[in-house]
Amino acid sequence: MERRDIVIVGGGPAGMAAAISAREAGAQDVLLLERDRFLGGILNQCVHTGFGVEYFSETLTGPEYAQRFEDKVRGTEGIEISLSSFVTELTGDKKITVISPGRTRDIRAKSVVMATGCRERTREMVHVPGTRPAGVLSAGLAQKLINAEGFLPGKEIVIIGSGDIGLIMARRFTLEGAKVKALIEINAKATGLVRNVAQCAEDFDIPIFLEHRVLEIKGKNRVESVRAVRVDGQGSVIPGTEMEIFCDTALFSVGLIPENELIEMAGVEMNKKTNTPVSNEINRTSIPGIFVCGNSYGIYDIVDNVTKDSETAGRQAAEYVMERK
Repeated sequence: MERRDIVIVGGGPAGMAAAISAREAGAQDVLLLERDRFLGGILNQCVHTGFGVEYFSETLTGPEYAQRFEDKVRGTEGIEISLSSFVTELTGDKKITVISPGRTRDIRAKSVVMATGCRERTREMVHVPGTRPAGVLSAGLAQKLINAEGFLPGKEIVIIGSGDIGLIMARRFTLEGAKVKALIEINAKATGLVRNVAQCAEDFDIPIFLEHRVLEIKGKNRVESVRAVRVDGQGSVIPGTEMEIFCDTALFSVGLIPENELIEMAGVEMNKKTNTPVSNEINRTSIPGIFVCGNSYGIYDIVDNVTKDSETAGRQAAEYVMERK
């Protein structure tokens, strides 16, 4: 059994900020676990600008923002980085099981900081009926395919939902030569940031159909069309407003869910509606010594706030450990 002072799960912007902050607060031994082959998390596929305005007073791309923290993490003594390391178990007494290529590690930590981020809500979660052809995917997956893999997954796009990732991908598809035929949003206003609505949809003349619900995705081998209809303020269908939009790709941008299955496994008291820990103080959980930060604590609009939140979590973990020495 390995024994460590502080173990941080997740090497995205939250995990890296927490690791640096913990060391600066006096922690001597910090282990940073990341399941991917690279640090940086989702920022690695966010090639657009807009990051760092508040934190660095500069406008950076996602990879540039991540690189600044990676450089600092790698240049800080006392932080061990373990990539390709997938955590499979967390217990209430802070025992962690980690699988890496060729080895399994059992670690007992004095304090744990969970910086596991979030995942996208799927088509099934918003109950969109229809067939299951190729061309139905989440906005984040499309972003990874285009920006990281160099693959354009469609040429005629309908985006369901108006979250920030969907809005950004509307612009990205357009810049790559695809045709974004519509953004369909069930609410009376777009859910993404105002700046993204303006810069990613309005500036490119992409139509946004507010107060519309998707009735069906049609297609056999590949998506052929999306049927939608206008709804009133109670969500009821308005007769005579149905429309069909022909496309080859249906992209979902319908919200994010914090990834907190590990702390739930450990016995942390959870808010079932938001999938976040029940907490009266930022980053803390019902189990002393287990902290949650970034988008796994609550969904943030901008990464600068994720960083500030996570720096607090790193300090809290360091203080917890030092108080018990």
